[in-house]
Amino acid sequence: MLGWLRAVWLWPAVGALAVTGVGIGSAQPWRDELATWSAATRPLGDLTRMAGTIDAATWPYYLFMHGWVALCGDSPAALRLPSALAMAGTAGLAATLGARLLGRRAGLAGGLLFAVLPGTSRYAQEARPYAFVALFAVLATLLLVRALERPGWRRWAGYAAAVAALGLAHLVALTLLAAHAAVVLAADGSARRATRPTVNRDAPDTTSGTTDGNPPGVPGPAARGAGGPAGLPRIAGRWPRRALWGWLLALLPAAVVLAPLVLLAAGQRGRQLDWVDPARPADLAALPGALAQSGAVGGLLLGLAALGVARSGRVGLPPAACLVLPVALVFLAGLAGPLWVPRYLFFAVPFACLLAGAALATVALPAALAVVLLAGLLGLPDQVALRRSHEWPRGALVDYQGAARVVDAGRRPGDVIVFSPRDGWLFTDLGIGYHLGDRQPPDALAVRGRDARGDYWTDECPAPAACLAGARRVWLVVAGRQADPADAVPGAKGTALRDGFAVERVWPRPGLTVALLSRRG
Repeated sequence: MLGWLRAVWLWPAVGALAVTGVGIGSAQPWRDELATWSAATRPLGDLTRMAGTIDAATWPYYLFMHGWVALCGDSPAALRLPSALAMAGTAGLAATLGARLLGRRAGLAGGLLFAVLPGTSRYAQEARPYAFVALFAVLATLLLVRALERPGWRRWAGYAAAVAALGLAHLVALTLLAAHAAVVLAADGSARRATRPTVNRDAPDTTSGTTDGNPPGVPGPAARGAGGPAGLPRIAGRWPRRALWGWLLALLPAAVVLAPLVLLAAGQRGRQLDWVDPARPADLAALPGALAQSGAVGGLLLGLAALGVARSGRVGLPPAACLVLPVALVFLAGLAGPLWVPRYLFFAVPFACLLAGAALATVALPAALAVVLLAGLLGLPDQVALRRSHEWPRGALVDYQGAARVVDAGRRPGDVIVFSPRDGWLFTDLGIGYHLGDRQPPDALAVRGRDARGDYWTDECPAPAACLAGARRVWLVVAGRQADPADAVPGAKGTALRDGFAVERVWPRPGLTVALLSRRG
């Protein structure tokens, strides 16, 4: 039991689960989570059809959530629990990786810092794949380090599986492979210059009398000051190039697994990312705050990470490369086309925390824990805010739940419902449908649903007046705050509503307006 308590991964993992578990079901699902719910609750055949139309890159996550929802339900907490568990695993793996590369104290401090970030809670409390992306990014990097230290087909197979899982979670995260290439080449060069015997990092550090994962011949924390870096992973064996070829060969099965997904996603890129603006230099300055979900915490993390790079030198290359190269590649790609979305890069945050841990490892443990506590306190307002709304900025709440309650409280038999708009990414119909379920009045204008279309939208009746002919009362849900909701509906649908119905009452809600319309005469 005592051995478990000494495990470097335990406290970051437990801390992350404790922090992210608080209020996990408080915020209502926002647009992206509604997309997850819509996909995960479809019959398997319809979900498969969807992969050929939109969101192919997210389809493996949707498939997982399809099974999860069937077992655990679709409440906000149930939808988000897999992400919270994945984020706890990320914190534990990050601490393990940091201990292996930079020393136990650096790993512990980095893992705990990751656990208290508002951004960690944000993506742990979201039914989207970003927590899994972070998990597989850290896992793949840890397995790469282990494979470089003692190459073998089993270790390379584990690394290949982790890379495949990383790509299945999010294709943009494969930019991490550029950092892995840099680590492999640096380790190869380190081995060629080395004159020391083969390194076995799994053996205890007999020089310092500790077992913190430092190789024999490299002073451990007791000899160098606790938490010092353990060095770049050294390639064992007489032929360092075998590790380079092992890495390249390990990528082949991952490429085979991911190739169909890449081809599908490439064909959907224009439709999938049509809302993304080109990247700008100012976006880089805003990135730390966006990823940490707090400007103050993001600035603190960036400063500590920069200090960690300066203090660790070459031995900080693995986490530094895993932080800098994916960001640089996605930014450069975002200059040429729509790709720059900060949350796509959340998987780089654990590596920033490890660099920060390297800086904190140079001070006494109580002082390092005080800095972690400071980060938690700085992020506390954002922690509270994100449990009210998952929108960014927080004031942009779309209150689907409030609008659904209005309809539920006033509906009568024979009522119908109409939504505007039905295109775009606001998902007024999905939001109301999630909260009302079978209690939602019939959708009067729907003629072809999202399951049949293979996407998130619904085809409406081309003759709205005829489709509304039998309705006596219409619940109208429109985007934004509208003084006259019927007047805000464009085209023939708006004309049919204005000519055939009178507005009886209006309920403004954040981001939405609900109106009850009654038949004229």
